[in-house]
Amino acid sequence: MLSRGPTSAILALLAVLLFTHPASAIKFALQAYRYPPAKCIWNSAHPNALVIVTANVSPGADQRIDVEIIDSSPQKNVYLHKKGINGETRLAITAHSEGEVGVCFRNYLDHDVPSQDAKKKSRIIDLDVDIGADAVDYNAIANQESLSGLETEMRKLEGIVKEIVDEMDYLKRREERFQNTNMSTNLRVQNFAWFTIIALLALSAWQIFHLRAFFKRKYLID
Repeated sequence: MLSRGPTSAILALLAVLLFTHPASAIKFALQAYRYPPAKCIWNSAHPNALVIVTANVSPGADQRIDVEIIDSSPQKNVYLHKKGINGETRLAITAHSEGEVGVCFRNYLDHDVPSQDAKKKSRIIDLDVDIGADAVDYNAIANQESLSGLETEMRKLEGIVKEIVDEMDYLKRREERFQNTNMSTNLRVQNFAWFTIIALLALSAWQIFHLRAFFKRKYLID
């Protein structure tokens, strides 16, 4: 059985990590257009990270909300595309590459709506994006594995610590990549500097021999 002191310390540490862990929630109005532009909300995600998107769309006549989840990789991966979402919609994907995952909305206006009424048409979207440990339903895990409250909190802490370790590994890899790029750039600059010095010396020697030959033809020197 855990003593009161260690238990309090563990819960205090857990509270600090849980309350300082970033969350992504936003509420905004989306104007309707016949040919609407996409409004995208971006969040950073690591490969194989679970991403849970919860969108709550307010009612709105003569409008259709479409949602698309993409990423910022060079491949421009499209994870899903869903038309005509209403009310609360819950979507889940797994990120494929390092970068940002974007949740994009478009609000289509029906062609029957007069142009003068178009500016009055909009819908409110309440968006919540959970990534990594935040996206895991620990209550379901606790019920399935019959975990106690402390064990459930420790499982959450384990997920958060794993995310921190993954983030540190990513930063280490990025630092190594930047260091390799820096070393390669320095080597190229050094090689270019040596090439410039050698070219200048060769040009100077050619000018000397050329002037010497010119003066000899003019009988100015022996």
